[in-house]
Amino acid sequence: MKPLCNLQECREQIDKLDEELLELLNKRMAVVKTVGEIKQNTKSAIYRPEREKEIIARLSQKNSQSGGLLNKEAIEAVYFEIFAVSRNLELPERIAYLGPEGSFTHQAAESRFGAMSSYLSLNSIQSVFTAVEAKRAKFGVVPIENSRDGIVGETLDLLAKSHIKIVAELYMPIHMAFATKAENIADIKKIYSKDKGFGQCREFLLDNNLNEIEHILVDSTAKAAILASQDKEAAAICSHIAAKLYNVPTMFENIEDTLDNTTRFVILSDFKNAISKDDKTSVLVKLKDPLKAGALVNFLQDFNDEKINLSKIESRPSKEKEKMGYWFFIDFFGHIDDKAVQKVIQKHGKEVVWLGSYAKGDA
Repeated sequence: MKPLCNLQECREQIDKLDEELLELLNKRMAVVKTVGEIKQNTKSAIYRPEREKEIIARLSQKNSQSGGLLNKEAIEAVYFEIFAVSRNLELPERIAYLGPEGSFTHQAAESRFGAMSSYLSLNSIQSVFTAVEAKRAKFGVVPIENSRDGIVGETLDLLAKSHIKIVAELYMPIHMAFATKAENIADIKKIYSKDKGFGQCREFLLDNNLNEIEHILVDSTAKAAILASQDKEAAAICSHIAAKLYNVPTMFENIEDTLDNTTRFVILSDFKNAISKDDKTSVLVKLKDPLKAGALVNFLQDFNDEKINLSKIESRPSKEKEKMGYWFFIDFFGHIDDKAVQKVIQKHGKEVVWLGSYAKGDA
């Protein structure tokens, strides 16, 4: 089949299309600037994840109907960057995240807030909460759950006592790389990684006789890459991005035991999302008498009566000094302001701590 154009003609067409795209983007940004002025005058939230999700869903459907070449993931990649640039025109953003640079949380933050935003790398989840609470950052990004290791307890405990809320969630596949400056695997004398990095790659370590050499725990997989970059007899179990960022060659890719390992991250801020068509809400339930027979069942029955679907329930030690007990972390579909949800919440009063309502992420 004869090509529609030769190489030079194709390049000329691409140049022309790029100029048209630039013109359209500038037109879009002019409208965005006006939207930003309206939001600042009305004190409205700049970040509207439910609106972004609605745009991507609409464009993906239109693209599918027209037989476009882009899949949904490609459309998301392009438009999340456009959204990030747009928000920074409306109001410059600073995002705090669990660092250092190159961590999985950093990747999650950049996937939503883009390259233009200002980032604040912090050493603990507590520090991220503090930065947002003190308004040193508008948003915070922290992990809340991993498909293999379960709930991140520190994030839940901090949400329980903080005034900031979950305003968005995102799911990211976690792939580990084995990075080293050593020429041969036999030259490696030590391996750096986070505890979960070692735990998620046990089979790889055993298969390659790496389980007996020194394993050194560090705060993050990005820190592991930094340390491995300084020692030719060391290796790191880290992200592909961290290995590249700190110039440590990747010897093996995707070394995790479970290839569908996924982490759920949440975005934190100080505003309340509007109701969308596809919301999720997180709450922490502190039953008045959790040891009473049927206390939890009766509470959950109220959700069933209102036809509210739960997507997760997990118990947590209450950490109250005066008595032994449990709190329950619950995710359900719907917004805190939905009439059915309000019926349940009002019935139980102080037993329910609202952690946030947000557009449901794609798992």
